[in-house]
Amino acid sequence: MKNVILLPEFKEIIKTQNWQLFKEICEDNHPAEIAELISALEPKEVWELIEKLEISQRAEIFSHLDLSLQIEITEIIDRRKLAELLTELPSDDRVDLFKKFPLEKQEYILPALAQAEREDIRRLASYPEKSAGSVMTSEYVSLPDNITVQEAINRLRLEAPKKETIYYSYVINSARQLIGFVSLADLIMANPNSIIKDIMHEEVIFATVDEDQESAAKKIQKYDLIAIPVVNGNHTLVGIITHDDALDIITQEQTEDFEKLMAIGGAHEAGVYLKTPVITHFKNRAVWIISLAALGLLSGIIIHNFESTLMSMMILALYMPMVADTGGNTGSQSATVVVRAIALGEINFKDSLIVLWKEFRISVLIALALGVLSWGKVIFLSQGSEIPQGFTLENIGFAIAIALSLQVITATLIGAFLPLLASRLKLDPAVIASPALTTIVDITGLLIYFTTAKMILGL
Repeated sequence: MKNVILLPEFKEIIKTQNWQLFKEICEDNHPAEIAELISALEPKEVWELIEKLEISQRAEIFSHLDLSLQIEITEIIDRRKLAELLTELPSDDRVDLFKKFPLEKQEYILPALAQAEREDIRRLASYPEKSAGSVMTSEYVSLPDNITVQEAINRLRLEAPKKETIYYSYVINSARQLIGFVSLADLIMANPNSIIKDIMHEEVIFATVDEDQESAAKKIQKYDLIAIPVVNGNHTLVGIITHDDALDIITQEQTEDFEKLMAIGGAHEAGVYLKTPVITHFKNRAVWIISLAALGLLSGIIIHNFESTLMSMMILALYMPMVADTGGNTGSQSATVVVRAIALGEINFKDSLIVLWKEFRISVLIALALGVLSWGKVIFLSQGSEIPQGFTLENIGFAIAIALSLQVITATLIGAFLPLLASRLKLDPAVIASPALTTIVDITGLLIYFTTAKMILGL
């Protein structure tokens, strides 16, 4: 449990109703720290504390709470207080919370909001999930292109308290189309009588409302932006995505990719492990695991078919795990680098031949090194083992080394090709890259191992 040391202190504040002490704590700490400190309390206790603060401070602390805790709090407060809280929240946080409400609650709370907030929620909530439009905020600064620098600075003074960032101001024409931007430094350094159109930067990095949120976040990362403007199909400025939201998006996407690599289904959210019920964890994990276990039965069938080979050369059984593990490791390596390259937009299915040729050359070098190592391992570890008449330990080691080398090459190529094929079929490469790959490589590895040994040793 988080913050167990401070938990009794907050409970004592609630018990004694020493709200002044809590206000002093809030004044001495960042809202994010306060949110973390009180998040160990029950939702009712959290609300009892922050309700005593000014609405702006209350909303700021509330916005830093986990979304699941926010939802629990909204279930215990009345409509007026909820409407007041929603009004004060940043527009992107407000719509994220609103979209988690059941339809009945959405219809219940909307009439209690001012028209501007209602329209803002409806507009932002209309964009597809995980699109740039769904994560943008409408709290940005836009400037007409025909006003002076002094007029622009006067506007910033008035609008600054209500905006997420004022470092960038986006320049629009009479049709509200994005035509440029100016930074706060530009405005401070410029002649007060200069026209905005004359000092603005015309080359603007932007995202579109239907663009994937990860793509927009990567633009912020790539170009070191504080925020990126978002436009619709008519190039009309409709919002911005700030750098803090970009960090959240990248963290969310990395969490999703990591869990998919491990064949975990369901929602992929950061920081919800302890709050997720056991049955939900079971559902998220069981489908792939059971499916792959069923597919893994093929390994047993292969071993059964080569039972006579094993019986005549039991030493082969000792090195089966080595071949299987090596294939899984090399396949996972190639799959990981290919998935990463696909995610970064470096390669796609059209580059398959180039990727496979590159991975083939890499795998041959790895296979040579591991082949020699495995031959030496067989010679060293199996000295004194019972060898069937007509065979030598050197020949058996050679057969195992060749089988392992072939396994490395095929596993690497399979690991590289499967994510590319998945992307071509509009599937998620991350899902294919690890658990499915491991099972496939195990099956092919056993076939290669026994077939190679049988051919070389004449079994």
